[in-house]
This record gives sequence, C-alpha cells and structure tokens, in this order.
Amino acid sequence: MGVAVAASFLARAVAQVPPASPPPAGEWRHYAGDAAGTKYSPLSQISKDNLQSLTVAWRWPSPDNLIHASDPGLRPGRFEDTPLMVKGTLYTVTSLGIVAALDPASGRTKWTYDPRSYDAGRPTNPGFVVRGVAYWSDGSTERILHATSDAYLLSIDARTGVLDSAFGTNGRVDIAAGLPGVVRARNFAGRPPFVAGDVIVVGNTVADLVLTKENPPGHVRAYDARTGHRLWEFRTVPKEGEFGSDTWLEGSAAYTGNTNVWTGMAYDPELDFLYFPTSTPTNDYYGGQRPGDNLFAESLVCVKARTGERVWHYQVVHHGLWDYDLPATPILGDVTVDGRRIKAVMQVSKQAFTYVFDRETGTPVWPIVERPVPQSSVPRERTSPTQPIPTKPPPFDLQGAIEDNLIDFTPALRTQALNQLRLFEHGPLYTPPSLKGTLALPGIQGGGNWGGAGFDPESGILYVPSRMSPSVMRLRAVEPDRGTALYAQAGSTAELTAAMTIEGLSIFKPPYSRVTAIDMHRGTHVWMSPVGNGPLRHPLLRNLSLAPLGDAIQGGSVLITKTLLFVGVSRLGIGGSPAPPLWAEWGDPDAERKVIYVFHKASGELLRVIELENASVAGPMTYLHNGKQYIVVAAGGGAEAEVVAFSLPSGIS
Repeated sequence: MGVAVAASFLARAVAQVPPASPPPAGEWRHYAGDAAGTKYSPLSQISKDNLQSLTVAWRWPSPDNLIHASDPGLRPGRFEDTPLMVKGTLYTVTSLGIVAALDPASGRTKWTYDPRSYDAGRPTNPGFVVRGVAYWSDGSTERILHATSDAYLLSIDARTGVLDSAFGTNGRVDIAAGLPGVVRARNFAGRPPFVAGDVIVVGNTVADLVLTKENPPGHVRAYDARTGHRLWEFRTVPKEGEFGSDTWLEGSAAYTGNTNVWTGMAYDPELDFLYFPTSTPTNDYYGGQRPGDNLFAESLVCVKARTGERVWHYQVVHHGLWDYDLPATPILGDVTVDGRRIKAVMQVSKQAFTYVFDRETGTPVWPIVERPVPQSSVPRERTSPTQPIPTKPPPFDLQGAIEDNLIDFTPALRTQALNQLRLFEHGPLYTPPSLKGTLALPGIQGGGNWGGAGFDPESGILYVPSRMSPSVMRLRAVEPDRGTALYAQAGSTAELTAAMTIEGLSIFKPPYSRVTAIDMHRGTHVWMSPVGNGPLRHPLLRNLSLAPLGDAIQGGSVLITKTLLFVGVSRLGIGGSPAPPLWAEWGDPDAERKVIYVFHKASGELLRVIELENASVAGPMTYLHNGKQYIVVAAGGGAEAEVVAFSLPSGIS
C-alpha cells in the first residue's frame, strides 16, 4: 500500500504554476478554509472575553424559499453550504444550486446565478443539497466553480455572475460524459469542485443502490481551470489490467460502481499532490458479487494534481460491508513525532479512527496493524480476514456493539440493555452484516462524518466532532424481478429500532455526541467534551446526578480560530439508521435547530451556546471585513433557509 507506478489515469500536462502568495488572513477561500482542509483562521477579535456580546449582524434569506413557495412540490433540502469570502465578497450556493455573491458587511445581494439544475429532478441520495462552490483566480481572472446536482461543472465570473463563455461549452462541462450507466441527477450528481492550482477536480455522488450489483463508477475527473478541457480521470474502480484490478475477482470491476469521492479533498502546492478519500463499492452491505479487497474503495488516495498519476494510496477497509465511506476532507498539517518533523495528512473516519500518514510517501506515522476480524456467515460472502487498525491516536468514539459499551446508569438498565443486545448478532468493530441482523457501532452515520475535523497548526491539536450512532445491518435475499443483488440491506424496522433503545434511551453509553481534542505530535487525547446536555430529563434518569450526556445530533462541523473552537451541529437530528433517541419530550420540546457550541480550545470548557431558529448541519466559517470579524453559517432548508452572520457590536473588541 505504498508508492507504486502510475495507473488508472488519462493525463495531459499543463504548465507548472508557482504557488501563489498566501491569501489575506481574513479571507476564507476554500470550503474548509484553505487547501489543506484545516478549518482554521488566525483571527482573534472574537474571544472568550467578549464572546457573550456576539450578536446577529445580518441575515440573508435564500432564494430557494420563494421558489418553494411558488412550487411546493419542489422542496429544497437542508442548507449545507459553507460560504467563501474572497476580496470583499461572500459567495454561497443554495440547496437548489443557486449561486450568490453577497456584501460581507450587510448580506446585500450583489448577484445571483440560477442554473436551474433542479429542473432535472430530485438528485440522488440527500436530494436537493449542495455543500459548496470553489474559487479560482490567476491574479486577474476570477471564477466561481460550481458542480451542479445534474452533473455539470460551471465556471461563473466572480465579479458579474455571468457564465464564462471560454470555459467548456458556453460556460459548462458535462462531468458525467462517457461514464457507464449514468442517469443524470437520478443516480449520478456532482459534488463541490476543488481547486488545485490551475486544475479543477470534481468528485461526485453515485446513488447508494442496495438491490443491484451494478452501478455507475465514481471516477474522479480534473479540468483545466481556464478552458474546461478534461485533463485526467482517475478510475476508482480500475479497468482490467490496471493497477488494483487484481483486487476485483471474478470480473466484478466490470459492473461494480460507486467507490466515489463525495466529500472534500486537500492539496499540497509544494508537492503538487492532491489527496482524496473514497467510498464503499456497490452495494454497501453485501459483497458476494465483488470478491476481493476492491481497490480503490474506502481508501485515501494521493495523486499528482497536474496529471492524475497515482503516487500512493492506503485502503482503510478491505472489501467494505458497513457503508464506512471515508466521509471527511483529509487534513494536511506538520507534526513533530519523536523529534522528527513530518508533513502529515490526517483522515478521520466513520469508524472513529484517525489515520495519519507522511503525505509525501504514504508511510503511516504510527503503525497500522492488520488484525483478525469476525467473518461472515452470509452465503457467497467472502469477508476479508483482517482489517487495518491504527495504534495511534486512540479512537475518538465508542467502537463495537459489545457489553463493555452498554449503559450502566443503574443495574436494572444495564441488565435490560444486555438482554436487548443479545437480540442481535453483535461483537467488535467489523462484525459483518447478517441475516439475523447485526448491531454495528459506529453505524452508517459515524463516528465522524462529512463535517470532518479541524486542525490548529499552531498547537498541533486536531478537533473532531462525532456522535454515538449504532445501526442494524440485516440482509435479506433479493427477489430476481426486483434487482440483481443476491442480498440487500433489509432496513431498520420500528421493531429493530425499538430494540436498540429503552423507552427512547440508547442501550449504549453516552456521550451521544462529543468533540475530542487530539495532540497530533503525540497521538494522544487532550480532552473530550460532550456536545449538549442530552436526555438528562428522561424519566429513567431524572433522579440521577449526571454530567452532560451529549445531544442527539445530525452531523457536526468545527471552526477553529486563534482564540476559540466553534462546533456547529443540528440538534435532535433526523434520518439515519436508526433515528437517534428522541428525548425532546423530556427536555426542550422545540429542540430541533442549528446550535453552535463554543469551547475553550485548551481545556474543552463550554463557553457559550448559540441557537439559531432553523436546523442545519452546515459548517461555520469566519472572515474579517473593514476591521470587523464575522462568524457566518447557513441554516434551515425547505421554505426557511438563510445565511446568518454574527459579529460584535460597535465599540466592543
């Protein structure tokens, strides 16, 4: 899994462009703040001393709201964008794919561009959800790049909001062209593009179909930023004869799909290396029709950004069966381990692992050991005998549906939890799906998820939000007239979901959500803090003296500044498998909303809770404009989406 020869790419060299000067400290030019994915800003105007004075500066209502009002059948998803701020303009993209430029001081609209990608129908997987745009400039020309839900890459003039006619065909490129089996929007959609020098790299979302063995592949494609010409393609499911094809047995690479990059990427301009994480192959829970380890699924892949040539890769799950997509942006940062300075890449996962590599060579910073794991009893399934387990850092959330992880608030609750655990197949991490039903922890929602982590380059601390979210993985035979898979996930019935809870209380230990600070120089935890109080008022817990238990959340993302740690979540999340414990009736009856928890970076002390009116899982960002620092977050969805900006009142600093 180390350095190897080039494979699976179509290359066309472009001129080497020296790395540009760093942008001003007050800007936010990438989805994760910078090309390294750190989500860090050196701004310090907002601090623990004035945090309580932080107030709403302006609100910008999404144009999606009016579109939904005129056509109630067209319902936008949650507003999950993290805006960009470049040269005095804030850029955002709505759930329906409308790109807008805003005045960062007032939220006034400068321009909007509506590609009407929603006319193609509801996109695959999360529906009408767009998580970001990208910014590119050569010093004079400025462009906003948008990968639409109907699979086109658009280049928009950042100053005027007009499509660049020199890019592709009248400003757009078909990113699905030539991919087998693609049905635009329905089973293939674009994801936020990424800028690596003068190269625009695009991942995608391929529908998670669980009734078929076939699906479109999630190949990664790159385009010239000026012309839109395709430069290379990295085939995440390799063709016969290409590197990695021998890990797809019985010709399964010919029809297996997914293995896509639906989350963020990172870029090292000095090395000109691009890093991207991949997802599970088709289908998520049964691999009997794709025997082998299945490269490059569930892998961190490093390629040369100008050519797509593979430099190194590491597969973190062999022959994945748990929907353990690598869900988060890789993070680049320098760490000092045993006196040696290392340019590292850090990857958090749904399994609650943090994988750490030398980003030039792909060598693990700390040993990753192949350890035996439980094997499948499902017909034709051939489970990998081992899985790679990092020795450092320790997991940042619970792992394994095992007795040690059951609640022990009282002896009676523990006994009941133990009895309910025994209703399922259960065991340590990587216990495979079964016909009876396997209880997996973490489940398909993580652990960590697409909100990812953030890295403070000054202290070397990685901050990871996570949630305790089990899933039931129960397979059933597929009727031949319904699909081509032999087995598929049966879903979590109400009966199974109830078996995971006791009167709505999870059978597993809290915190139900948390944020963990990890010293990346030592590979050790510094502190862990629950995110929210959780079900302290639950009837079964009401007479107990308990510390905060952590809220049920939908996702979570961090923003790190020089002074503070912001953790944005949607409290009392909806969706997932199973739904989180619904304890709002024992606490705040109106608990589903966007909440930003603000922590002391060094100690984990909770300093403030900022509540918004609408729910969202978007990551917050920050910028400096006219001498004032702002914290901005997208919130809401459906008919009530908005961008909200916070700042300190005049005279307070």
